[in-house]
Amino acid sequence: MSRERLLGSVRRGLDAHSSGAARRRAAEARLVEAVPHPRPAGVGDDLVQRFKDRQRALGVELIEGDAPSDIPAAIAAYLRRLALPGRLRCGADPLWATLPWDRAPSLVVDRGPAHDGDTAGLSRAIAGVAETGTLALASGSENPVTLGFLPDTHIVVLPAAAIVAHYEDALALVKAETGGPMPRTLNLVTGASRTGDIGGKIVMGAHGPRRLAIFLLGNG
Repeated sequence: MSRERLLGSVRRGLDAHSSGAARRRAAEARLVEAVPHPRPAGVGDDLVQRFKDRQRALGVELIEGDAPSDIPAAIAAYLRRLALPGRLRCGADPLWATLPWDRAPSLVVDRGPAHDGDTAGLSRAIAGVAETGTLALASGSENPVTLGFLPDTHIVVLPAAAIVAHYEDALALVKAETGGPMPRTLNLVTGASRTGDIGGKIVMGAHGPRRLAIFLLGNG
């Protein structure tokens, strides 16, 4: 296809001859009422179990608890079992302020973005995708992005009720939490960091945490 024919097809698709105001209105309408697209079949009805199965296949540690009050002691026990330092860094998520950290007296909790030398970071995921076992993590002071990239161990709290079938469903939850606008960064995380580029061998922690643990809150 010649350059002129290719660009002509693009212009026709964009309705390039309409006014700028009309095109802006069309774009805004599309954002307000997005057109639903086909979704892959086969995810099943039990989204929580599908999500758990995906995590186990990825080598992710699953920690389950019925209430937020279980989180501090569970994190302390997880770090202790792996002989990791009893120190954790988290952001300003309102959930952390409600937790009984005194139930885990051996655990030191630091606040703010990750620093060099931090060994464990704590984040809250907005959604989990059952189709692929993916976590949706929004950036911001409540959950700084660095917590999921600098420390060797990343711990993520995810309500079971926030597990959805597909990426599109997760995006809807993100927009609902933010009130519409997208966060500056939305990280989609599927398992701990790994690569097989070097000699065909799997290497953990190549560009992020070596370990990922998910505290699954509630039963969905």
